[in-house]
Amino acid sequence: MKKVYLDNASTTAIRPEVIQEMTKIMMDDFGNPSSTHSFGRNAKTIIELSRKNIAKHLNCSAQEIIFTSGGTEANNWILRSAVEDLKVERIITSKMEHHAVLYSVLALQSDYNIQLDYVNINDDGSIDLTHLSNLLAQEKKTIVSLMHVNNETGTILDLERVSVICKQYNALFHSDTVQSVGKTEIDLQKTTLDFIVASAHKFHGPKGVGFAFVRKNSGLQPLFFGGEQEKGLRAGTEAVHQIAGMAKALSISYQNLDNDRAYISDLKKYLIHQLEIHFPDFRIVGKKEDFYNIINIILPFSSDKTSMLLFSLDMKGIAVSRGSACQSGSIKPSHVLKEILSEIDLKLPNLRISFSHYNTKDDIDLLIASLKTI
Repeated sequence: MKKVYLDNASTTAIRPEVIQEMTKIMMDDFGNPSSTHSFGRNAKTIIELSRKNIAKHLNCSAQEIIFTSGGTEANNWILRSAVEDLKVERIITSKMEHHAVLYSVLALQSDYNIQLDYVNINDDGSIDLTHLSNLLAQEKKTIVSLMHVNNETGTILDLERVSVICKQYNALFHSDTVQSVGKTEIDLQKTTLDFIVASAHKFHGPKGVGFAFVRKNSGLQPLFFGGEQEKGLRAGTEAVHQIAGMAKALSISYQNLDNDRAYISDLKKYLIHQLEIHFPDFRIVGKKEDFYNIINIILPFSSDKTSMLLFSLDMKGIAVSRGSACQSGSIKPSHVLKEILSEIDLKLPNLRISFSHYNTKDDIDLLIASLKTI
């Protein structure tokens, strides 16, 4: 039985070139980057070249890239330090953020009694930017935290426009860019965000490593303490092979971006066309024009199919999801879909299908055939 992986918003397959790079470093460059002998210096060189490589693709300074264990750590660190160290009095976010942000801001509200405001969501899942401006008109030291690409619907935030609004009201701007780094261009000179985060495993790199972009002179302080690694902002011996693997994965992703984006966009159009033929009453959550590698659909099946749909597809070798993998196993409706769907629609079967360049039209044909049997 052929296996079909259509859950690339959860994680991606590591590129063979990345595995080769990591394997070589684990064998040849095992030194501690903080050691002063040649083994340590070699490891340190790999880290700093990786930092420069990542910074080049985002058009920022290498000194503004801080390595972390991934997006969750980076989101927690940035938001907590903004409140504790930058004396932010208010956080503005949305109820459609990843739980790494939502649970962080709730904890900060509980711990520090800060003001927490949620910006309104439009019917298509986009952020109401007029409401954001109205919220920012209240003069308080504020950080705005809004994700670039929603991990469940693919809805895209206009980073440049929001950064202009935030600058107008002297607010800090943090964006969870986990779903977009490596899959679309981000120019941090043109778009004046203060903080972004990324996870390597979302762009065909290894799990357990990511980075934060922290604009110069931000004033952030470390989340935990130990050695002086990462300019004193992130203690702990760096995972050299993972950092190098992440830099390699990001470089390949951006080198191939135009071709991969065109190819994946064509796959998404093909899927929509096949759904229109075989399930004409299906609906897209959000818009067709949302991010090119994610689509969330409501299927015209009876609600009794909902609980067993993913299991049935998995038994046929097809991996898809109903939302964030961080919520897998939960019987509750997705917190994202609850914001934009009716109670009736929430009970109907829905699928999040997310592509990579490894997918083919044959994969989509197998998905459609399997859905027809269900």
